[in-house]
Amino acid sequence: MNLEAPADHAARALLGMWLVREGVVLRITEVEAYGGSGDSASHARHGRTARNAPMWGPPGRAYLYFCYGMHWMLNVVTGPEGEASAVLIRGAEVVAGLETVLQRRKVAKPTPQLCAGPGKVAQALGLDRTFDGHDLLVPGGLELRPGTAPAGILAGPRLGIAFATAEDQARPWRFADADSRAVLQPKALSPL
Repeated sequence: MNLEAPADHAARALLGMWLVREGVVLRITEVEAYGGSGDSASHARHGRTARNAPMWGPPGRAYLYFCYGMHWMLNVVTGPEGEASAVLIRGAEVVAGLETVLQRRKVAKPTPQLCAGPGKVAQALGLDRTFDGHDLLVPGGLELRPGTAPAGILAGPRLGIAFATAEDQARPWRFADADSRAVLQPKALSPL
């Protein structure tokens, strides 16, 4: 997989990859791509800040931010180093470590939506600010590993970006595994 590719291309390639930490393995089922300063939906739209600095690379690093004062959100940095872009991990399926995920999520039993939502993904992996800037491509901590690519991919507009321009709101930069139930609002997506 080429994480130096533009965010929308890297996003599709991330589907099916595995996120691994402390015995928990999640298969990525839903993602959203965010470009640099030219993407009004991106955290990079106002330039580099202390909060968004990991977006400038190198690719393969984690970019974590705290959303609504409640949830950590995991992004994989993509694109050439020095050009901000990242892919938000919106959803995943549990491959291994279900008991740990249930404990971290404070849920009694699994459902297909157990890790459908970016806050749920970070919670399932036990992530916090200490993983911001973490290299996902080296062993230890949190790792991104090859997985099983989806047979089909759905695409549509990104969620929760009402502040962005109409053009950026309409970009079909949300991608999902067509066969997974761990996807939010799948009816808003169409086959690629």
